[in-house]
Amino acid sequence: MSNVLVLQHSDFSRCDLSSLQNLNLAAPQHTPHSLRFAVGENFTLPATVKCELERQEIDAAVLPDMAFSDLGLIVSDMDSTLITIECIDEIAAGAGLKAQVAEITERAMRGELDFEQSLRSRVALLKGLDEQFLHDVYENVLQLSPGAEYLLAECKKHDVKFLLVSGGFTFFTERLQQRFGFQYQFANVLEIIDGKLTGQVLGDVVDAQRKQNLLKEYRDKLGLTAAQTLAMGDGANDIPMLEAAGIGVAYRAKPKAQAHADACINFGGLERIRGWFR
Repeated sequence: MSNVLVLQHSDFSRCDLSSLQNLNLAAPQHTPHSLRFAVGENFTLPATVKCELERQEIDAAVLPDMAFSDLGLIVSDMDSTLITIECIDEIAAGAGLKAQVAEITERAMRGELDFEQSLRSRVALLKGLDEQFLHDVYENVLQLSPGAEYLLAECKKHDVKFLLVSGGFTFFTERLQQRFGFQYQFANVLEIIDGKLTGQVLGDVVDAQRKQNLLKEYRDKLGLTAAQTLAMGDGANDIPMLEAAGIGVAYRAKPKAQAHADACINFGGLERIRGWFR
């Protein structure tokens, strides 16, 4: 399969692309917000050019030249990827513990703490919190990332299956699945007794390894090759699935996750997942 250099920006008329002149690229294919340059199998974007594109807030990646419908499965993280918030941090706000919990979340996402250990310690801090706080976060705080609805609609249009795998909670993944009708979701189960959080997570934790395992399981169930899968996430616990997918996309991600991704979206929204493809 041939490769393509894809540049994405909301308005190329405001961009200076002179840094590309010495790369001997053929004329690109244009869409409203992307430029696609056919490149050789071993083409890499020079660091100086990459820095200049980033300075202008252009998302750039070298990827296989594929149609979106060539994909069969997108596997997505939830918190800070499909949605803009970290749900556990916002739940903790109801208990006056947001700063304390958010610090642990941030360290876990950077890969400084074991994810399961950090999750259980954060959930333990929520013991006794009323279940209503979960409803309040879903109804009043949770927002989709820019471009998320468009991406989910494109998945339906092109019959690309969507799997939401989250180190967060089924309370949110189940409601998002019902709302948007995507096929699969997996997350952690908060124990709630008499309307109160017990501070416990039921069953096995959805950690980095589980995310990767689920990607492989559903890839095989759907009869897909690795090349037909895309994973997207933002934190260290997404790295194994980013590496297992044919294309791994780091979305507004921590540096550690970006280093393991095939493409990074640092400036646009999730519509740019669609924009990497014909």
